[in-house]
Amino acid sequence: MAKRSAPEVNAGSMADIAFLLLIFFLVTTTIETDTGLNRKLPPIDDTETEPPIIKQKNIFTVQLNRNNQLLVEEQLMELKDLRKAAVEFLDNGGGTGTDGCTYCKGKRDPASSDNPDKAIISLKNDRETKYGIYISVQNELVAAYNQLRDRRAMELYGKTLKEMEANYADVNWIGNKDDLKEKIEKVKIEYPQKLSEVQ
Repeated sequence: MAKRSAPEVNAGSMADIAFLLLIFFLVTTTIETDTGLNRKLPPIDDTETEPPIIKQKNIFTVQLNRNNQLLVEEQLMELKDLRKAAVEFLDNGGGTGTDGCTYCKGKRDPASSDNPDKAIISLKNDRETKYGIYISVQNELVAAYNQLRDRRAMELYGKTLKEMEANYADVNWIGNKDDLKEKIEKVKIEYPQKLSEVQ
């Protein structure tokens, strides 16, 4: 008796199925993008101008050493206390006359910052600082600015800056977007984010 040959599997449509699966996965997959840190570099200035003179009392120094210790104004500090210290510095309002701040709620210590427009936070880190600690310090400093901006927006407009920015980004928001943008800019001008990173 003759042996029967085994039936062959028709593989002609396998290439079509693989191609359709490839297209399906390419269309439905989302690609994550890293946004990075939101920092705006200063514009390039071609003119030969002298840098402005900054009083030492208007600079809030924050240092991270190689042991991941936080030194604020040359004093050892815990990360949980950094935001409060930054808010106190930024909102001090110790200036007089044109350097004064009418909306600041701080102690008005003449040895600390004159007003939020002149206050600068200087962050310096060691090359061996851990990245996670560096980002945590950045977050606390930015949160100090956000806290002050939210408070000022609540005083002026009854909403936090975050709520106002969410309304501005919402395409279905029915208010006047130009007026809202001016309000947002006013709050940001009153508490400008001046964060300097030193290597």
